[in-house]
Amino acid sequence: MAYYWFKAFHIIGVVVWFAGLFYLVRLFIYHVEAEAEPEPASGILKAQYELMEKRLYRIITTPGMVVTVAMAIGLLVTNPDWLKQGWMHAKLGFVALLLFYHHYCGRLMKQLWRGECKWNSKQLRALNEAPTLLLVVIVMLVIFKNNLPTDTTTWLVAGLTVFMAATIQLYARKRRLDQERQQLSATSTDDAVDKTPEPAQG
Repeated sequence: MAYYWFKAFHIIGVVVWFAGLFYLVRLFIYHVEAEAEPEPASGILKAQYELMEKRLYRIITTPGMVVTVAMAIGLLVTNPDWLKQGWMHAKLGFVALLLFYHHYCGRLMKQLWRGECKWNSKQLRALNEAPTLLLVVIVMLVIFKNNLPTDTTTWLVAGLTVFMAATIQLYARKRRLDQERQQLSATSTDDAVDKTPEPAQG
């Protein structure tokens, strides 16, 4: 019976943990982009993002990680034979990478608060893809264990999933570029208006 309780809360912890990780770096992106805004908007936005990051990291993301790890230990205690299997070794390796990612995000967050973060928004967007990749790999290891899929249907589904993910990323990038062009166009228009000579007074 304990196994099912451990498994249920492990899944809940994973959902909460990844929800936090997915949104945390997105807040970092907004935080970095807010620095380009004029004052007082920049200061107001950064203060708001700092508060959101702190609450997300400390109240949602970190507790989700703790529950996930604690319940995973419980599952391993009730199923010690898993530690003898190759898929579990691989999974634990990827989980270790995920834990490193989690704590590195905490470090980036503090650097942002101090104004010392060297990452730009494009680099942070790339960093934001890491938990997605780790989630896919970990889930595949848990589902298939030591039996890698070999049938055509499975690989077609996997290919379709990758294609959909790539399409979403390309669309997001297109939207971002369109917004940047609109902002640049608006700035150029404002500059042109400012430079227009005033009519001579009669």
